[in-house]
Amino acid sequence: MVWRAATDADVARVLPFLDAHIQSSMFLLENLSLHGLGSDHPNGLTLWVQARGNGVFGITNRGTVLMQMPAARAADWRAAGELLSGREIHGVLGDAPQVRGFVAANDLGAHPCQLDSDDPGFLLDLDDLTVELRPGEELMSVRDAPRALMDAWRIAYEIEAVQAPPEAARIKGPQDIDQFIARDSHRVLLVDGVPVAMSGYNTTYEDTVQVGGVYTPPDLRGRGYARRVVGRHMAECRARGARRAVLFAASADAARAYRAIGFRPAGTFALVLFAQPARIGGVPREVTE
Repeated sequence: MVWRAATDADVARVLPFLDAHIQSSMFLLENLSLHGLGSDHPNGLTLWVQARGNGVFGITNRGTVLMQMPAARAADWRAAGELLSGREIHGVLGDAPQVRGFVAANDLGAHPCQLDSDDPGFLLDLDDLTVELRPGEELMSVRDAPRALMDAWRIAYEIEAVQAPPEAARIKGPQDIDQFIARDSHRVLLVDGVPVAMSGYNTTYEDTVQVGGVYTPPDLRGRGYARRVVGRHMAECRARGARRAVLFAASADAARAYRAIGFRPAGTFALVLFAQPARIGGVPREVTE
């Protein structure tokens, strides 16, 4: 099979295909819907498609590799890798079997990683959402929550969930909170006026949200706060028109919480974040098989 550079007509053609694999295509879908092709935004994509059949492969300007090709073989991933010859690759995200296939085919498996994780994916029709409301609990926008506490939570999240070095987390955490405030994407659960947990979404595409950034401080875990903050936040998203939610769970406890509010298993999502940028050698060329 042959990869070729995508055109605007290709984007229109593959959007329904990506939507059919929504649980592992959200980053591709949002980036394409917001930036299209040729954008200089950090999330702008250079995209290739299979000349025949369904297959999408790309890299963002910040160096994140994204793909959707369930039927791909090793030769497809080697050919995709050759298209990235000389480019810095900071991470590979997507459906776990596909990510593992790409990493193996391009000899990236031994490259030092900040994070290398396969997490169970989940999908929810928001009509099936179960929301638990308790007296004394309410939801607050992150923009109205104590800023120093939100920064501290996000720094801790970066260190725990993304395994970021502390010095990098201390820079990125507050930057993330700035973005959450600008997008109004995150909510905080209050119990008797005290913040206890956070929920948010990473990306959106039409009527679908991808839950992300869920955090409960360690000393407050085991009380159902994550389950309740996500449930209430998704009810709010549903009231604004969202019909589906997807996510990937970083722990067994998180998976149980998501199941409790209606999420159902939907594949496995892989996150490979390199500790230092990786490069694939060789000269780019079209490969057929």
